[in-house]
Amino acid sequence: MTTTHSTKRDLLTFDDLSAQEIRRLFQRTAHLKKARNAGRNEPTLQGRTLGMIFEKPSTRTRVSFETGMFQLGGQALFLSSQEIQLGRGETLSDSARVLSRYVDGIMVRTFGHDKVTTMAQYATVPVINGLSDDFHPCQVLADLFTFEEHRGALDGKKVAWIGDGNNMANSWIQAAAKLGFHLVVACPIHYEPDDALLARAQQEAIATGGSIQVVRAPIDAAIDADLICTDTWTSMGQESEQLRRQRAFADYCVDQALMYAARPEALFMHCLPAHRGEEVTDEVLDGPQSVVWDEAENRLHVQKAILEWLMGVAI
Repeated sequence: MTTTHSTKRDLLTFDDLSAQEIRRLFQRTAHLKKARNAGRNEPTLQGRTLGMIFEKPSTRTRVSFETGMFQLGGQALFLSSQEIQLGRGETLSDSARVLSRYVDGIMVRTFGHDKVTTMAQYATVPVINGLSDDFHPCQVLADLFTFEEHRGALDGKKVAWIGDGNNMANSWIQAAAKLGFHLVVACPIHYEPDDALLARAQQEAIATGGSIQVVRAPIDAAIDADLICTDTWTSMGQESEQLRRQRAFADYCVDQALMYAARPEALFMHCLPAHRGEEVTDEVLDGPQSVVWDEAENRLHVQKAILEWLMGVAI
């Protein structure tokens, strides 16, 4: 491993990655996972520090990034909304400038995506989007790696997204355009992905052999799918909409009947936490096609590869 000194890079959405870079990240992820499972850690980030800003709490994001930095020989600092209030008191641009003098990278998990982009604009160290209302690239990278770990390359395969056209759906849409697989999003009216994002991705997918389609009926997405994905119907910050969302998504539960419509070897994924009995049944979540626990573990290994790449370690 060598340290490079190229222009600062960020990971805010899939637009920040080329298909070739994704492949290199996955190769490095596989190596790091194999090493960890053999009881070895590679201290490639010794002496480096990651600042982690959490306006939205999360078990998986905090533990995976913090553990990942530790396994790579560095350390992570947890900064909750009590320690740092983005854009309240101190401007976002000033917070970015100050933190850049202390740490080697910044991970932000927040609400508005504009906060992530502003941090990246003014920070002189890499910024990682740990989740925003619009995108969740680290999770979808882990999902893609998990599928390929079990079934090989996604190129030309069919992925079904069942439920809300949310940040996860948006990142899946970008991934389909980038990597050339077929994505069908099933969502109720008024809960579709962003129109401009969808149109741009559909155009980009032409060059990679992929496609993105939005349908209403979950069965239309699930038929012959190689992978079925879903997410909670009500995300953090949407609690006031919970009853309305439960009514809108009542027919969007991934159950065994929906899995039967997919290919026999199809996998099921959920980024967790899951609301059992709402967006997915126990039978599916705990069933033989579910890879949700591998998916959760792979956040750790994928993010280690991301951290190395952004902090200047050649992969």
